[in-house]
Amino acid sequence: MRENISFAELAKKRQSDRKYKDQTVEREKIIQCLETARISPSANNSQPWKFVVVDNYELKEQIAEYTIGLGMNKFTHQCPVLIAVVLEKQNFMSTIGSMIKNKDYCLFDLGIAVNQFCLQAADLGLGTCIIGWFDEKKIKKILGVRNRRIPLLISLGYPDSPTREKIRKPLDKMSSWNEY
Repeated sequence: MRENISFAELAKKRQSDRKYKDQTVEREKIIQCLETARISPSANNSQPWKFVVVDNYELKEQIAEYTIGLGMNKFTHQCPVLIAVVLEKQNFMSTIGSMIKNKDYCLFDLGIAVNQFCLQAADLGLGTCIIGWFDEKKIKKILGVRNRRIPLLISLGYPDSPTREKIRKPLDKMSSWNEY
């Protein structure tokens, strides 16, 4: 049974893990992460995402090969699961709102869903890393994704390194009250 921790403690626990144990992730835990992402809020309830779970070893290895570049993301070969986050079309109202306000709401929505997925994973004792550096064209071909973007991948597995202390800007450098 896992310990009961506060949301603030969970947020501190969640990190970008780049070292994983050679241990299969239970399908029930993956489904729980997907469910938590599924219930994420989105502009006009558009839900412009689809998470493609890749847990087949050979397929995961093919995708991992296209995440590596300039010395980055070599760890993707050791994680047991990769998730491709596909950007789906947003609904009509969200599209209109994005055009009127010149804001790409679907990318905000995607970020919220991915964050909820990763926080749920951390709560289950799993590690994640949100990956933006990869050969999207080749990964789309492998997964059969057409006419859609894959803005992010998520690595998923049991972390094999301790939780690091977070180094962030001080509160007064990243926030203010009543004026910029």
